[in-house]
Amino acid sequence: MPQTILAPVHHELLIKKSRFIACVQPMTDRASAQAVVASLRAEHPQAAHVCWALLAGGQSAAVDDGEPSGTAGRPMLDVLRHQDLEGVLATVVRYFGGVKLGAGGLVRAYTDSVAQALLQAEKIAIVRHTLLRCSAPYAQEGMIRRELEAMNATLLEVSHGEAVVFSFSLAEAGALALVARLNEAGHGRIAWIDDDAG
Repeated sequence: MPQTILAPVHHELLIKKSRFIACVQPMTDRASAQAVVASLRAEHPQAAHVCWALLAGGQSAAVDDGEPSGTAGRPMLDVLRHQDLEGVLATVVRYFGGVKLGAGGLVRAYTDSVAQALLQAEKIAIVRHTLLRCSAPYAQEGMIRRELEAMNATLLEVSHGEAVVFSFSLAEAGALALVARLNEAGHGRIAWIDDDAG
């Protein structure tokens, strides 16, 4: 199950006089990630590289920022994927210490920087929600409210017209079971509204 982290975590490595300053933080999209990277560049004008990796809602990125291709961004991204993370940005600011590390050394340095930072992270499972709408006769309003509460659904809106219309969200995993329960309890009188139809 994919997870994200609750708050930014940091770690600093010193390898052959080079400083690797890592941060992994929650991130929703690429534009926000690029803004964070830009602010890191401004904050560390003497740094040789600001490498980063992003996993956020299908928007992934692996940026080497001048390091040899595939030695920074990709290894950082691999660490995030290996830990099944989603909605996170990993950045590593490198101050060059004058000693070249070689491709293998760079991959290890960037991988270790991110992995060490993540050891401190508090991870939480990402539960995907689905939005459902239905209409029902007034006589079934109480039953529907009880079923929604029993399934920990979040009631978003109720409108009263010719029928009662409910909008609610709940964990995707429980959606089919709730629909089946309501269809059975409602004796076929509950109508499901598909906002995407048409």
